[in-house]
Amino acid sequence: MQCPTCQNTDSRVLESRSADTGKSVRRRRECLNCGFRFTTYERVETMPISVIKKDGSRELFNKEKLITGISRACEKTTFSRDEIINFVDAIESQITQDSNKDIKSSLIGELILKGLRKENEVAYIRYASVYRKFNGVKDFVSTLESLKGNSKNELASIL
Repeated sequence: MQCPTCQNTDSRVLESRSADTGKSVRRRRECLNCGFRFTTYERVETMPISVIKKDGSRELFNKEKLITGISRACEKTTFSRDEIINFVDAIESQITQDSNKDIKSSLIGELILKGLRKENEVAYIRYASVYRKFNGVKDFVSTLESLKGNSKNELASIL
């Protein structure tokens, strides 16, 4: 590691510790030439993920977009901000484990729906209504039926 003051490449590690909740290693170093102490971080290098949109265009994966969309679906539910971030981290982890660095936006949407279905039914319905572009009550009813497994007649009597 090159010293920031004298540019010497010989240094020794004084201390190492985990940083960013285990995603990187923080190291305190001392230059063997001038004695200057400095901090370095070691992280796993990741390849950027491209999202292929429905129209065929590509853009880089943006975690903040997922957090924003899921936060809207989870407004006024019991789903906390920390739970949303952990949920998005899990989705991101699933995406990055795939060796293919190009992923369709539809696959990301389905992963989100699958996770929300298990976590929070209200957020699932809200997200599905936007993601699947519901046009009316029939779309809501069919989604509610699949969610609860109720027959159409039972659901119609409830509504």
